[in-house]
Amino acid sequence: MADPVQKSKKESEWKEELPLIPLRNIVVFPQMIVPLFIGRSPSVKALEETMIKEKLLVFASQKNEEDEEPEQKDICRIGTLSEIVQMLALPDGSTKILVEGLCRVRIEAFTQDAPFFRVQISRIAEPEEISVEAEALIRTIIRQFEEYVKLNKRIPAETLMSIINVDNPGRLADLVASYLSLKFEEKQTVLETIKIEKRLKKLSEIMDKEIGVMQVEKNLQGKVRKQIERVQKEYYLKEKLRAIQEELGEEEDLEQPELGEYKKKIEAAKLPAEIKEKAVKEMERLNQMPPMVAEAAVIRTYLDWLVELPWKKKTKSKLDISEVEKILNEDHYGLEKVKERILEYFAVLQLTGKMGGTILCLVGPPGVGKTSVARSIARAMGRKFTRVALGGVRDEAEIRGHRRTYVGSLPGRVIQSIHKVAVNNPVFLLDEVDKLGMDFRGDPASALLEVLDPEMNKEFSDHYLEVPFDLSDVFFITTANTRDPIPRPLQDRMEIIYMSGYTEEEKMGIAKGYLLPREMEKHGLKKNQVEFEEQALLTIIREYSREAGVRNMEREIATILRKIATKVVKDLAEKKTIVKKEDLAEYLGAPRYRFGLVEEKDQVGTATGLVWTEVGGDTTPVEVTVMTGRGNLTLTGQMGDVMQESAKAAMSYVRSRAKELGLEENFYRKLDIHVHVPEGAVPKDGPSAGITIAAALTSALTGIPVRRDVAMTGEITLRGKVLPIGGLKEKLLAARRAGIKNAIIPKENKKDLEEIKKELPTDLEINYVKEMDEVLKLALAGEIKGKAAIKYTPGAEPPPMYA
Repeated sequence: MADPVQKSKKESEWKEELPLIPLRNIVVFPQMIVPLFIGRSPSVKALEETMIKEKLLVFASQKNEEDEEPEQKDICRIGTLSEIVQMLALPDGSTKILVEGLCRVRIEAFTQDAPFFRVQISRIAEPEEISVEAEALIRTIIRQFEEYVKLNKRIPAETLMSIINVDNPGRLADLVASYLSLKFEEKQTVLETIKIEKRLKKLSEIMDKEIGVMQVEKNLQGKVRKQIERVQKEYYLKEKLRAIQEELGEEEDLEQPELGEYKKKIEAAKLPAEIKEKAVKEMERLNQMPPMVAEAAVIRTYLDWLVELPWKKKTKSKLDISEVEKILNEDHYGLEKVKERILEYFAVLQLTGKMGGTILCLVGPPGVGKTSVARSIARAMGRKFTRVALGGVRDEAEIRGHRRTYVGSLPGRVIQSIHKVAVNNPVFLLDEVDKLGMDFRGDPASALLEVLDPEMNKEFSDHYLEVPFDLSDVFFITTANTRDPIPRPLQDRMEIIYMSGYTEEEKMGIAKGYLLPREMEKHGLKKNQVEFEEQALLTIIREYSREAGVRNMEREIATILRKIATKVVKDLAEKKTIVKKEDLAEYLGAPRYRFGLVEEKDQVGTATGLVWTEVGGDTTPVEVTVMTGRGNLTLTGQMGDVMQESAKAAMSYVRSRAKELGLEENFYRKLDIHVHVPEGAVPKDGPSAGITIAAALTSALTGIPVRRDVAMTGEITLRGKVLPIGGLKEKLLAARRAGIKNAIIPKENKKDLEEIKKELPTDLEINYVKEMDEVLKLALAGEIKGKAAIKYTPGAEPPPMYA
């Protein structure tokens, strides 16, 4: 068959039918000899048929190289007619062939899909005449290729001569494209560009881009090589000079330039003798190693930490107790017990001049001012303040740091905070110490033992520093919402100060004296622009922010001020906006909480209990219902183990008092009793709901309702004794918030009440009880009259609910 390049233009319309082999990620150009490996079954069959006949076939690239079985739509429509020059069968079943591209072809139609592709093609002839534009482009491409060969050492110089001798522009473009390291898409674009001038322009653009990339690579490689050569040269000269010094008997080592800077820093830092010795030793190690070694960077970072830590730098403390008292009163309303304990601490400090080794732990619900108290202490002492949040910390290394063997290691949070404030005697707040976790990486609470122990923290050892740091002058304060999660050994090292929830009167004082001025300043409002009526603030406290602290109240005040600020900017506000109780619905929407009685009327089988939570006290109803059954006791509402035991103890008490309550002796055998504490999604536990459950049980079984204005708390025994409970102040404040008029508490808690009596509302009546019988007399709305009370007989219906 004649060479298609020599044919006339008319011959480009010839149509032939030949086998086709799809190629993956490779393009065969005309006049190019290339080896190919054929492994896919359809391609092998196409090759076998070709070898039987005229050894001509079509190669066309598939659009996606990952397709193992490409379809017609997956194959490019411009390919190359090629001749098989040589074929070799390989042991693995594949075939290696050497093919020569003859000319471009256009696939007109697919005539067969299986067992291999057959296509109808038309050959695309190259023009014989060369235009002036093509001639100019040829010279440009030859010049660009010459520059490309200089940059790409993998192309032999002889290739350039073969390119220069090609006079056909189409063949020149294809030959140059085959030598370039191009992406598959770029090579296919060149193949599919039929017009000579357009193909040459496209190739010129591609080469221009490739030359630019290679020049950048060459510059980068040159810089890297120069750097390596310089380092190697320095190392060689230093080693040679060191050898000469040894021969001459000179003791002095050749120092790196940066070592002089570190020597100055070490002298200026006034390090303790042990620390200085360690720093000098590390500096000597640094001097012995090449600057570019990874270990050198680790030593430099370590030396920076050693010289920058405040080993002897302190803040001069103010020990004027009257000044401390003044600042605490300025910053906080109420909290008399907390302030008293802090003043006692400062009194001892003023007399002795020593810290005394006490670690304060402020325990209380969120929003009562634990963190702000710590800041006030720092301000009163004239010391710097730093804070570390321990919530969710599970890794011991967060406290003690990582050893230097780890990549990117740093000291722990304690040393990092000391470094940040640049003094060794700050007020250091360890926030949320009760939220510490523990996992396979260690126990951070155990690591804190050394930090908070006055006898041990004089020589606190951080894993990164590997030298002791004196923390004895640091004033540590910790905070927690509850005491129970804090490990016992950690509690033993701290003095616990409880911060209870605020009364309504205290919240009013905080709102007027602290929150309103601060929020008005934040929102750009002045005193003569906004005024809150007292009833409006009281309604916010009662109906919009039922909580132990004041955070939600502050948010609600901020919401109102934002709306007023918007009106001021839009010129819609009056000269002075007075926020009244009636305006709150407009600013804040409908009330979120109902202030008043827990129930609207007395209920049978429902008693109100007083509970303690992490966010302060709260009230919760306990519901009991009875049904005809077989004596089953059902407990629901996510009761914990202790609360379930209290419910069983209350049931046993009621059974033991069946005669006095007017119940049949075996009443429980004919009834199923269900005890439920609402808000079932919230876990509940503790023994203090014992008398509440017993009262609700008695009410449900006797049909006598429980007074709606009475709330109670206390643990019950099998003999009906009422035992003391904790969290009394929070519970009584919760009763007042709910509108309860009468509270029943254990008599043994009377001593606790004396300490907090001044903080409680005057209109709340407190009743002290020792026996469950006293509870029933106070809580039930009717009198139990022995045999006159409701009894159960076999087959009888339970008593109707009080309506």
